[in-house]
Amino acid sequence: MEAAKKERFEPQSPNPIKMVKRNNPNRMTYKRQKKVLGILFSLPALVLLFTFLILPVILAFIYSFMDYAMLRPGEKTFIGLDNYQRLLTDGNFLNALKNTMYFTAVVVPLQSLVALGLALLVNKKVKLASLGRVFFFSPVVTSMVVVAILWTFLYNVENGLINSVLNLFGIPNQPFLLSPNQAMNSIIFMSIWQAAGFQMIIFLAGLKEVPEELYEAAEIDGANAWRKFLNVTLPALKHVTAFVLIITTIQAFRLFVQPFVMTNGGPSGSTKTLVYMLYEEGFQFRDVGYSSAISVVFFIIVLSVSLIMKKILVKE
Repeated sequence: MEAAKKERFEPQSPNPIKMVKRNNPNRMTYKRQKKVLGILFSLPALVLLFTFLILPVILAFIYSFMDYAMLRPGEKTFIGLDNYQRLLTDGNFLNALKNTMYFTAVVVPLQSLVALGLALLVNKKVKLASLGRVFFFSPVVTSMVVVAILWTFLYNVENGLINSVLNLFGIPNQPFLLSPNQAMNSIIFMSIWQAAGFQMIIFLAGLKEVPEELYEAAEIDGANAWRKFLNVTLPALKHVTAFVLIITTIQAFRLFVQPFVMTNGGPSGSTKTLVYMLYEEGFQFRDVGYSSAISVVFFIIVLSVSLIMKKILVKE
């Protein structure tokens, strides 16, 4: 009886595992250490992001309200909206905006269609498909400066390869980059050739995700190749197409290297774009305030167009 009573009233020893979980003072310290280490590892990237992306945007917005010349850094004068009012009456800015919009409106649909066609071509299960992917993608990894110089020689009026080929068909030499009516279209053709391979890879990745069962079901229903493309391929690539159109639009708005290398914005300003004018005002004329206003307007335009396209194209 005494042994039973002793066993009954003897306090039970606490569970050591629960005690460790409940009373471990190092647990919260370890969580704090993980957070601190995460912040420390992210700090270099955050500093670079702030220095080269966020800070320039803030300074551009501030300088856009100032009369600030690069050669007179100590003479910054607040002038309010004068730079923006100047944009509305500046013929060069309106011309650059028109050229940028024209380039974007032509390049985005044509380049996307070419990329989709190339993706469908190299997606076929044939022996040379892999070689075709390398061939069509190789211009993308080539420096745009090198490509622009190469095509400048191809477009040469006197002895360019393109004019030599046209002469074989009885077509006289074309001015291409020397004509205000042909210069932008020549740059458009070259840009589509150079960049379509990038969008091709994106479309190709989307095509790989289309289930083969859908094509088999379409064949059973008697669909031909065109019907399978319209009813199976295009709906399956809906979100991929939206992504391609948005990123191609952003890239088209950033047109700079081609007119800078090939035409210097000419002839007669026919290839001058917003980014080219931004560079010209900021680094050639040293007008930091006016170029900052151009950059702010450019940012607003690109952001607005991207959001509108996302609203229209990306629908669940």
